[in-house]
Amino acid sequence: MRLVKIVAALLIVALFLTIHIIAPEFLPEIVDLLSRGDIIETAEYIKSYGSMAIVFSFLLTLFVNALGFPPAIIFSTANTLIFGIFWGITLSVVAETIGVTISFILLRFFFRDTAKKVMAKNKFLSSADKYSSKKGFIVMLIARMVPYVPSGLLNAVGALSSLSLRDYFLASIIGKFPSTGIEAIIGHDMIVGEGDNTRIVVVVIFAIILIVFALWYEKHGHKFH
Repeated sequence: MRLVKIVAALLIVALFLTIHIIAPEFLPEIVDLLSRGDIIETAEYIKSYGSMAIVFSFLLTLFVNALGFPPAIIFSTANTLIFGIFWGITLSVVAETIGVTISFILLRFFFRDTAKKVMAKNKFLSSADKYSSKKGFIVMLIARMVPYVPSGLLNAVGALSSLSLRDYFLASIIGKFPSTGIEAIIGHDMIVGEGDNTRIVVVVIFAIILIVFALWYEKHGHKFH
């Protein structure tokens, strides 16, 4: 297994080297863009790809969420400026969910075995790990619904716990709609100077409905496996 992990790590490095060889200017541009975190500049950069802007934005949003840095609000807001509120949020949620799922898979593959050994030596951590396999879905769902919570933190917590990949994916894609929606709408309205709170209210109501449903489902003994 150690050899498999080494090979996997080398393949990831090889992927970035290949991209750099094919387009030497691309990675430095992206790093420079991410380091500034300017939403309007990010939107203009994405639009510069013309007809491929939606594909590029999808892949960029996916990559950033897999990396866990910088904050996803930069890209979700940029997407609403380019593609509109509905399609911008939809694109962002799908790309973000795939990104955090890739992060979950990689973190679990490389670090879960080590985490299990550490947890086995600590009664509290061991109990928390067992709890995550039973109630991890609703905990992750609610955590994903809270705006501005660092995605990288939730990726790591989910990957190192006993939460199943299926539950993690479902909790992420459902939970990200309200949180990404709130973040993107607030960011969008601040930039364009709009002040309509109706959309925020709708998103909050939707989030409350999802939480109530999840609690009811758990209480009645249904399983998310």
